[in-house]
Amino acid sequence: MLDSDCNRGLAQVQIEGRQKQYGLNKLNEQKGMTLWGMFFNQFKEFLILLLIAAAVISLAIRETTDAFVILAVVLLNAVLGVVQEYKAERSLAALKTLSSPAAKVIREGALFELPARELVPGDLILVEAGDFVPADGRLIETASLTADESALTGESVPVEKEAAPLSDEMLPLAEQINSIHMGTIITGGRGRALITATGMNTAIGQIAGMIQEAPLEKTPLQQKLDHFGSRLGILAVLLCALIFALGILRGHELLPMFLTAVSLAVAAIPEGLPAIITIVLALGVQRMAGHQAIIRKLPAVETLGAATVICTDKTGTLTRNEMTVRQLDYGEGAITVSGEGYGSSGSFSRGGLAIDPQQDQQLQLLLSIGLLNNNARLVEEEGRIRVIGDPTEGALLAVGAKAGLVREQLTAALPRILEQPFDSERKLMSTVHCGEPGPEQPLFGDSCCWLLTKGASDIILERCRYRLSASGVEPLTAAHKAALRSRNREMAGSALRVLGFAYRPLPDNDMPPLEQTETELIFAGFMGMNDPPRPGAGEAVKSCREAGIAVKMITGDHAETALAAAAALGLASKKEEVITGTELERLSDEELAGRVARIRVFARVTPGHKVRIVNALKANGEIAAMTGDGVNDAPALKRADIGTAMGRSGTAVAKEAAEMILADDNFTTIVHAVEEGRAIYENIKKAVFFLLSCNTGEIVTILAAILLGWPLPLLPVQILWINLITDTLPALSLGVDPGEEELMHRPPRSPGRSFFSPRSVRTLAVFGLLIGLITLTAFSIGAGESVEKGRTMAFATLALCQLIHVFNFRSLHRSVVGRRFFGNRLLLGAVLISAALQLAVLLIPAAAAIFHAVPLDREGWLYVALLALSPLVFGEIWKLLDRRFFAGTTG
Repeated sequence: MLDSDCNRGLAQVQIEGRQKQYGLNKLNEQKGMTLWGMFFNQFKEFLILLLIAAAVISLAIRETTDAFVILAVVLLNAVLGVVQEYKAERSLAALKTLSSPAAKVIREGALFELPARELVPGDLILVEAGDFVPADGRLIETASLTADESALTGESVPVEKEAAPLSDEMLPLAEQINSIHMGTIITGGRGRALITATGMNTAIGQIAGMIQEAPLEKTPLQQKLDHFGSRLGILAVLLCALIFALGILRGHELLPMFLTAVSLAVAAIPEGLPAIITIVLALGVQRMAGHQAIIRKLPAVETLGAATVICTDKTGTLTRNEMTVRQLDYGEGAITVSGEGYGSSGSFSRGGLAIDPQQDQQLQLLLSIGLLNNNARLVEEEGRIRVIGDPTEGALLAVGAKAGLVREQLTAALPRILEQPFDSERKLMSTVHCGEPGPEQPLFGDSCCWLLTKGASDIILERCRYRLSASGVEPLTAAHKAALRSRNREMAGSALRVLGFAYRPLPDNDMPPLEQTETELIFAGFMGMNDPPRPGAGEAVKSCREAGIAVKMITGDHAETALAAAAALGLASKKEEVITGTELERLSDEELAGRVARIRVFARVTPGHKVRIVNALKANGEIAAMTGDGVNDAPALKRADIGTAMGRSGTAVAKEAAEMILADDNFTTIVHAVEEGRAIYENIKKAVFFLLSCNTGEIVTILAAILLGWPLPLLPVQILWINLITDTLPALSLGVDPGEEELMHRPPRSPGRSFFSPRSVRTLAVFGLLIGLITLTAFSIGAGESVEKGRTMAFATLALCQLIHVFNFRSLHRSVVGRRFFGNRLLLGAVLISAALQLAVLLIPAAAAIFHAVPLDREGWLYVALLALSPLVFGEIWKLLDRRFFAGTTG
């Protein structure tokens, strides 16, 4: 089909034609938004457009100060949004970096090293250990070839590759063992392959396309505020018209009534709200960064707080992605190994009693075979140890180091002279080591040459005729074999990957071919290993459950491995809770949506499966978060309501596709992020309700005065000033209030629940009426002497009582007495500053003249003080009644 030559590769004529047909071997770049585009994009929200309209109206009635304040707030909101989103939408640029910069290719029989972008389908390439695969290809020749495909499939163990044809043409990516894929890494052996796909046609290219196609959706908070803004705008216009008409009918002058009505309409729109929301989210981002969670888009903070489901990859997210030896057994009872990952710290014990590896020769022998029959290396980079080569062999190096064995000393005493690499038919790897017998040689006997073999545990047992006991080498009886097979099944049943180890002496001269020597071996023992859970992952899963958040594991591993890992973390315990990618493909989208709630583990899945899973959850109304670290996670991260990538082990693709990055790769960080997200949502809700209750109080004051036939208790300039000092610092400080203690013991808020629940609206209406009543009381007291004094008392009381009223909103339904008074020092400071500004315009003659205020006597100030403090008392009374009679309603 490729019209190529498996020995000579393509001819130059073919290459030129295919470069024109297929283009360069690179990923298409998605054109990013310019800074100006991002800036103007911030002005598309309905509430922002309303604020701009309010500023225009303010300019038209010559209230330039308020107009400039509104415009300044709008601009600040836009700048903050641009700063946060500047690095967004770069997923494809990150995908490009995974492409190999160079490739070894045979053309017209000659070997060249060319830039990977010049490859075309049909090219014959060579790959070997350490190479990035430059394009998708069909293997035609392999020699112990293995590839790390974890970034694409989630499979934590390198895949053994072979060139033989496969009968099934619909195999998932993880099972296409005769193919290699762009962006993966060759971990061992060598091979030759014909390129079958380049650029956007590769597996990685299809992922890039899926990322491109993922629609950008508004977060729940954005949707609610859009709805709120549209209703608020309509309400403001209606109120303006109603108050103006009533005022004229009651005999008020035309121009003052028009200015009052417009001022109230402007006040009804809390112009500080968009900036408050943006700043509160930005401050939340800073706090979350302190908890190792880096937010790339501001609304993501709130969305995570609303998450009802977290879909998490297993390898590298819930687990360390570092194979670790957990058990050893050489026939004398299981030995448990402590310590996780590739570090050298750990201990050995049997039956709870510590073992000194230096005093156990059988244990030293087993570990020495693992160190010598090994092609991997452990290197330290940026304070972390990583393996170069097969992770399984990396685990063998780590457990040897835990026992105090030094690989360099062993290889010096017994240098390797021959190797028979691992292959899928033999399932064994053997090496030959020769050295003079002596104290440095760890093996028993007088021979100078030794065959060391490791491989599949059942194959090793079949090839063994002897075993090593405490008294020396002795025959391996049928009873011994049966006991060892039973032990092997126990270890495998514990989700451990079990390797067997054996050895035998070889003649110094006339050494037979290695494949003929892998018989009559001496059994040395088993080693069982797994990819251990991350520290604290189990506790984090439990915390999510307590918070009403479902956790689902999505992995490329086999079902048995995935279920064992899920059981260790408390995620799942029954086979019925697991589904494989093959089973998932048989389900329609509707069937999957019907079953997805009951499934806790998804095994052997592809990138397309992950997107389907997220779509099924969203079809059920869930707010889905997706965590992951590999290339395979990127489309689902993009499609999910909030994608969360791992900062250390995560690929650049996953990071760029995500809204949040966990800098410490710690699943527990998600719990902190959820709590912060919930606290931020509640604080935004508090700020919104505070502003609306204050604005409602102002409207009630004017409307009631007109209906009662009173003079206007507030002038337009006074309304705008009060609106300015309460819509800024106090509301903003309320937005950074510490979260309430029981926040993580509540279920997630329903995605479809209104921002304004009946219980909350009831509280809002009561507080609005209370503010209006207090202001009218102050006006009526002062108006007994003169209208000017009444307006001054109303002006002072309304401003100060709103500043006191802000403390009622530290909790919407609970008493503020139980909350630490100094728990939010920013709020205290904001109230003091705003109160000082209000007193300044009342007490400084020049300022008082601008706001039409007259001096008040001691009695007047006493009334103002008592009325200004009264919202706290009435607020506590209302909350007590609310908890007693309405606590069962939605809040």
